[in-house]
Amino acid sequence: MPRYKFIIEYNGSAYHGWQYQENLPTIQGEIESAIFKITQESIRLQVSGRTDAGVHALGQVAHADINKLMDPFRLTYGLNHFLTNKGISILSTETCDTTFHARFSTKARTYLYKIINRRAPLTVDMKLAYHVPLPLDVTSMNEAAKYLIGHHDFTSFRASECQALSPKKTLEQAEFKQSNNLIEFHTRSKSFLHHQVRNMVGTLCLVGVGKWQPKDIQIALLAKNRKAAGPTAPPDGLYLREIIY
Repeated sequence: MPRYKFIIEYNGSAYHGWQYQENLPTIQGEIESAIFKITQESIRLQVSGRTDAGVHALGQVAHADINKLMDPFRLTYGLNHFLTNKGISILSTETCDTTFHARFSTKARTYLYKIINRRAPLTVDMKLAYHVPLPLDVTSMNEAAKYLIGHHDFTSFRASECQALSPKKTLEQAEFKQSNNLIEFHTRSKSFLHHQVRNMVGTLCLVGVGKWQPKDIQIALLAKNRKAAGPTAPPDGLYLREIIY
């Protein structure tokens, strides 16, 4: 049975996350519906990592075993036809060995978080970025972010409903880049806890507006208590950027 690997881009604003939910619009549900229209097969996509409601993706990866042997280019074209105007695009499709698994073969995941730092409300970037009207000190935020790099217990940045077996993760990158009023947070790890990126960004913004000092990030991290850290940044600015195999 052929195994197909899909690289997927989507705007998650109108969806209740990646994972299929009956009677609710989800990314997985839309793509599986499109596959059924082409192949008449009911399949379940395996994904590199589920994204929450309102979160976007630039390079999500999923795979599926489909009985019907199809040309990957034609399959991509057909899927995009049925996904037109749904905010989902199949960037590429390829056949792969059955040893490949979208989730378990992953070596690293990268996320991008977009902040628009200006007083005026968002228009073009509404639902696509986090609007912070107060001035942010990106230099201080980067100084603070360095405390998060490395292998740590990230309990303070973990959602209460997180189902990960361990709160310990190794963060390889945590860096802000600024271009005028656009601030981007780039982070990379083999895996992340539920809401970890959004909780880190929300807390680092406390440093940016001057409510916290950079050293306070280390204090929050060592506390191993969610209440010791800052708020959860909204899903609007979060993008699953790339999956590395």
